[in-house]
Amino acid sequence: MKSKKMYYLLVLFTCIATLGYSQTRKINKDIYVDKQGVIRYKGTNTEAAFFGVNYTAPFAYGYRSVKRMGVEIEKAIDDDVYHFSRLGLDAFRVHVWDTEITDSAGNLLENEHLRLFDYLVAKLKERNIKVLITPIAFWGNGYPETDENTGSFSSKYGKQKALVNDTAIRAQENYLKQFFKHVNQYTKTTYGRDENVIAMEINNEPHHTGPKAKTTEYVDRMTTAVKSTGWTKPIFYNISESPSYADAVANAKVNGHSFQWYPTGLVANRTLQGNFLPNVDLYKIPFGDTIPLYRNRGRMVYEFDAGDVLQSNMYPAMARSFRTAGFQWATQFAYDPLATAYANTEYQTHYVNLAYTPAKAISLLIASKVFHKIPRLKTYGTYPADSAFDAFRVSYKNNLSEMNADDAFYYSNSTSTQPKAISNLKHVAGVGSSPVVVYNGYGAYFLDKVIDGVWRLEVMPDAIHIRDPFERASPKKEVTAIQWQRQQMQLMLPGLGTDFKISALNAGNNYSATAIANQFTIEPGTYLIIAQTKLSQAAKYASVSKEFVAPKKTPSETFVVHTAFSEVTGKKPFTISSKIVGVDTTAKVTIELRNLSNKWSTIAMLRRSAYDYFAEVPADMVTPGLLNYRIIIQKGQDDYVVFPGANKGSPFAWDAFVNETYQTYVAAARTNVNLFDPTTDRSSVMVYNPDWRNNSIEYIAGTEPRQLVLKATVSLPSASGLLGFQYHFKDKIRGRVSETNATNTLVVRARTAEADPVVVRIALVTADAAAYATTITLTNSLQDIEIPITGLKPDSTLLLPRPYPGFLPLWFKAGLTAPLRLDEVEKVELTLEQEPGAHPSNKPLSIEVTSISLLKK
Repeated sequence: MKSKKMYYLLVLFTCIATLGYSQTRKINKDIYVDKQGVIRYKGTNTEAAFFGVNYTAPFAYGYRSVKRMGVEIEKAIDDDVYHFSRLGLDAFRVHVWDTEITDSAGNLLENEHLRLFDYLVAKLKERNIKVLITPIAFWGNGYPETDENTGSFSSKYGKQKALVNDTAIRAQENYLKQFFKHVNQYTKTTYGRDENVIAMEINNEPHHTGPKAKTTEYVDRMTTAVKSTGWTKPIFYNISESPSYADAVANAKVNGHSFQWYPTGLVANRTLQGNFLPNVDLYKIPFGDTIPLYRNRGRMVYEFDAGDVLQSNMYPAMARSFRTAGFQWATQFAYDPLATAYANTEYQTHYVNLAYTPAKAISLLIASKVFHKIPRLKTYGTYPADSAFDAFRVSYKNNLSEMNADDAFYYSNSTSTQPKAISNLKHVAGVGSSPVVVYNGYGAYFLDKVIDGVWRLEVMPDAIHIRDPFERASPKKEVTAIQWQRQQMQLMLPGLGTDFKISALNAGNNYSATAIANQFTIEPGTYLIIAQTKLSQAAKYASVSKEFVAPKKTPSETFVVHTAFSEVTGKKPFTISSKIVGVDTTAKVTIELRNLSNKWSTIAMLRRSAYDYFAEVPADMVTPGLLNYRIIIQKGQDDYVVFPGANKGSPFAWDAFVNETYQTYVAAARTNVNLFDPTTDRSSVMVYNPDWRNNSIEYIAGTEPRQLVLKATVSLPSASGLLGFQYHFKDKIRGRVSETNATNTLVVRARTAEADPVVVRIALVTADAAAYATTITLTNSLQDIEIPITGLKPDSTLLLPRPYPGFLPLWFKAGLTAPLRLDEVEKVELTLEQEPGAHPSNKPLSIEVTSISLLKK
């Protein structure tokens, strides 16, 4: 009896002790940087990793633009933070616009911007998204508008003086002390005591000048000011913005260093075309070999993005390269607020939002998984070998990012990949179709398993890019249209059967349906998918999240998205395709064609999906010369819209005077395939000209009427180094690409304006970034230089636009090189490089390029 009583007491004691442990002992989730520079959790000593975004709604233009839309900033924050969590992000960083919350002496202003920042920090905490604060931005608050004179120390001194002027430095010290003593009215604590705020970076992109000792002193003064508030968490300082001061920065008393990555440059004012995966193949940090103190510092990426790139394959590749380089924090710059993403006005060179760029957003989700899953410092080979790594795959040709893990399957575009273990799947997210989801819509969707036979489905509305989002932006110009359409979906998930029930969850959504042979129609919203065998237990799942955030439908103005073929081959039929927004199944869509043989024809465009239309142009209309056409949409008896131009009214009326047309050049068979013509292609040329003071690329008049010639000049050969350019011609020749394999000669029509001959390197670059090059010699006589394709040998290619920071690689050589296939070639590259002293008297060098083409000899 006594032993039995003791047994019960022991069990009771164990239960109480266990309960007490779970209630009172809390694992410390703060981080620290160990002696090897590894960021670890204090409570477990395990390595940490954080991946997310920058986001600016509380400040500057982000704040103003959202308010102008009539949206409460708090509501905008709620919506966007939900989407952050939906994408699996766990990191947030922003450079606080100190100019809006301080005066010239650095006194903290308790105003609307600070309150909204506190609100954002609190909402991120609710979603367990960790925060790294950069309290000093130095920027004005205007971009893309005019800066306001806020009276702050940043407004008074600017970035350069703020780093060297003692009065400005004292103002920053004062500001940092007050900022980190400030109590967040929503979390009721300071940032230093908030367990969700895990680190800080002193300032944003400092441009250091003057004595290096003063730079070290400045950083130490800032660090001392922060620590005086009781701050005990890691402090980071930027080392990549002023690489020549890296040793001075490393001498400072900080815990880690921050880097950025813009591998495709910034502000191209257009969507960049081509394969940019080589640009993100490697993030090589130069400081480890030369600065011993750097080696034991933590590494974080405060900003990254593939600027002006709309493809959905870049983010996971960047995350892979970050991990190989040893980074443990990375935050994309910058996530577009839902309220303004329709126009991409905040930072026109960046564009990502779950609703408006669904494929890029899903690729960001996949990138987060990459960053958390693969180990630091592991290498995966050279592109294209590193396109598949661990559970991940990226593809330029398929515009695809993919994760295929034991319990999760994610894809940014349609894929034929079979899930690794379909019976174990718990999470599916994607755009387009896969072996487990067939979907006709253009938005993202998420499927999360609740229990066997029960899934939660979230479907975003369709996003149709109707204008180039990277052109000059304006709130008056919509770049992505949102459409709420009922679309066909088919689910092939284990345990659901073929006749499962679909029931709406989100507020205001009363949709309900039963699948037939796994198929059903669906509209945007959140749903519970329940197998017939689980219907009797449906009430158990009432707690499943009903959250749903999406923009409203764009007003149904008719819009056609279409780019005409630049050139096609005569006497061969070809297909014209377009996306059309703002029409339904009753609309009649036709193409009116006219050629220079005085023939005309009207053909119907067939509807492939809710927005996709196509028509085949018959061979008898494709006569050498020009083919002009217009797309005519008839929505009612007298309701016409004609493109290009969105001209309303019947095009057949006697007073219809608008005659805008699309135009395609029809080439005669077996003629040269033109790869580059400066007259028509100059707006898309990518230039490498680091010495722009002495080197130049310009367009001058040619020998033929209305002809332009690209002229590249190196004025000081002994000092100028390399000058070059690339042109991506894939889209230009897409109507004649089938002819390229029949050619065997590359023809360059060019000359030099100088008396002495000039040697130029020319390369063709394939879709897999394999370059094949040779050199040619130009004289001052304009001539056609013919190069046998067999004379092109494997070589390196320039990475353009030039990746930033500038210490990153400029050249890339593909890891695998196959025999050259001309139908795989996408770019032509010319470089002019002169070794000092190699040119007589170091006179200027120049080349004048009239055209580059392929020819069958």
